Amino acid sequence: MTETETHMRRALTLAKRGRAWVAPNPMVGAVVVKNGKIVAEGYHRRFGGPHAEVDALERAGDEARGADLYVNLEPCCHYGKTPPCVDRIIKAGVKKVYAAMRDPNPKVNGQGFEILRKAGIEVEVGVLEEDACDLNLPYLKKASTGWTWITLKIAQSIDGRIASVTGHSQWITSKPARRYAHMMRASHDGCLVGSGTVIADDPQLTVRHVPGRNPVRIILDTEFQIPESAKVLNSPKDAPTWVFGAPEDGNLPSWAGKENVDVTICPRDETGRVSLLEVMKRVSRRGVGSLMVEGGSRVWTAFLDRRMVDKVEVMIAPMIIGHGINAIHDLGVQTVNESVMLDKMRWRRVGPDLHVAARVIYKENGDVHRPD
Repeated sequence: MTETETHMRRALTLAKRGRAWVAPNPMVGAVVVKNGKIVAEGYHRRFGGPHAEVDALERAGDEARGADLYVNLEPCCHYGKTPPCVDRIIKAGVKKVYAAMRDPNPKVNGQGFEILRKAGIEVEVGVLEEDACDLNLPYLKKASTGWTWITLKIAQSIDGRIASVTGHSQWITSKPARRYAHMMRASHDGCLVGSGTVIADDPQLTVRHVPGRNPVRIILDTEFQIPESAKVLNSPKDAPTWVFGAPEDGNLPSWAGKENVDVTICPRDETGRVSLLEVMKRVSRRGVGSLMVEGGSRVWTAFLDRRMVDKVEVMIAPMIIGHGINAIHDLGVQTVNESVMLDKMRWRRVGPDLHVAARVIYKENGDVHRPD
């Protein structure tokens, strides 16, 4: 590994510290190097806080003048929650910027590099670019297409069941696996379940087992059947709850006025349920960059059937349930060649369970029109 790659690898490692805190912003780390030595480091710590470049340059102080700056994403050049990072880089007197990749955000997308070059700062792009892309896939999808990144999170037995024949499911996976699931929840902007899961389990859909922020809670409830006593409707200080339905009578439910609960009526799709496409258009427009779909099986199947899934994360418990509730129902697959294919699969043990993560591959591109 070259010296340049070593410093960029460090920037990527620092960036990961922002997981569960910075979304919908990307995870970014920065390293200031002078005369071959690291003089300061920084990373984006929380949404709305200083960006990684500013954090690192503030720590470097006068040592930043004439130094090199390593950052895993193109520095921003527009006003958002904070001023443009390129202005701070120029003011600091940085000699050269090494960036892993361009930021596809239309407000940036090469313009940051151009401003730096015009200011006399040398710019090199493409150091560990693939690793940088993998780190921020949800952000990159949202920035380039406008659509929310979608992850399916499934906890199942080794024979693919999420519950017994009676519907009993607590707990299939271990405490370490459930802790990891909360970390995943914290690292997504939203988590989604169907009304059946709310009625059966009455989940809180909050982050409790690890440090992190609570995601927006999103419920699919075609007929507005979830009870008024549901925890997701009665914990306004935990997180917002968005409920999407398509009732035949067109009326809002009695609990629509509850604090921090937002109810939206959407059209139905061909199955007679609330349209996932319309729901995701609205979720994407409202700034949700990443969404974890937590269940149940009918919802997972619907997302897969409509080719909306970007990634699957499955916790597999060392047990065999036999006859029970399948994780995934019929996808209309007639031959093996028609299966939903997975790529870049990773697996590891989490306690006694096996965690499998993989990207979903579609043979043809789906609807690529921006939701806005």
